[in-house]
Amino acid sequence: MKFAAVLVALAGLGLGTATAQDFSADGSASPFAWAESGEKAQHMEEKAAEDSGSRVIGGEVADEGAWPWQVALMIKGKGVTPQAHFCGGSLVLDQWVLTAAHCVHMQDPQGQYRDINPQAIQVLAGTNTIAEGQGDLIDVAALYRFPGYVGGVFDNDIALLKLARAPQVPYQTIKIPDAELGDLLEQPGVTTTVTGWGLIDGGEHPEDMRQADIQMLPRDACNQALMEARAEVAAKGFVFAAKTFGLTPEDAQGAWEELVSRAPIPISENMICSGTYEGGKTACSGDSGGPLVVKVNDEGLYIQAGVVSWGLSGEGGKNCNEQAKFSAYTRTANYLEWLNGIIAANP
Repeated sequence: MKFAAVLVALAGLGLGTATAQDFSADGSASPFAWAESGEKAQHMEEKAAEDSGSRVIGGEVADEGAWPWQVALMIKGKGVTPQAHFCGGSLVLDQWVLTAAHCVHMQDPQGQYRDINPQAIQVLAGTNTIAEGQGDLIDVAALYRFPGYVGGVFDNDIALLKLARAPQVPYQTIKIPDAELGDLLEQPGVTTTVTGWGLIDGGEHPEDMRQADIQMLPRDACNQALMEARAEVAAKGFVFAAKTFGLTPEDAQGAWEELVSRAPIPISENMICSGTYEGGKTACSGDSGGPLVVKVNDEGLYIQAGVVSWGLSGEGGKNCNEQAKFSAYTRTANYLEWLNGIIAANP
């Protein structure tokens, strides 16, 4: 069978949301079926004709039942509490959750990166409130990390979890785009919605899911801003090192240019950049693995364009940088072949 990481520490205007229906069954339908149908072409034309200068609308606590594909990854044995939550995810089929690879591939006490034991985690589905008695807590049967992901490096930051059973509460699954639709959805200015239970003001763990509308930003502009920020920090230490080693200004300049030229681009072709030029709305710790979605029609159809991957930390790396202008998201459209292969091989 084929199948088709957000703090919003802001009060804001109301947002349009998708709401849960009764139990969803996959049957033999593919969540990719919409992207393969004639409807996709029609919606692509409509989106292309729209003004790309969409603006951020605001952020708020999500209504109960909104974003019914969103799930919470929980540490097993710690109950249904905000402190047990460590990442987000999205239901893409009845028993399959899409999340970020870095959520399930972590450093052990010896500093080695390893996949976590799937029996050590559970998935909370069918609720926007992390509290005892809410939603359906489901065991994880298996974990599949994209083989190209390397621990500590956020490229290819995507993974699948197979649940032990389907949720027994109202929920929906979310579709993801093919490459063609992904290109259109990622045009700068397209409005996206990000959801999750990431840390809020002061590093607190919230019970209620939050949501915010942000916009797609040009990858090149995000990379330039990130590289400039990194260069500003690195330059201070470099100047000290150059003086310590007695480099001439010419040699120091040459060494600096060589260093900068070898630095990897932060946001690769496998990532999406989304946020605001004003700052103040971005993903945070605990939101990783959650969905970045785009509304594609007035009937409430949403497509998952990205998976929350990484952002900018606050002081000490403990909280989130509330002035950060954007975060990076794994581009789901780049992984259709792998996703289909994993699901087909593990019915």
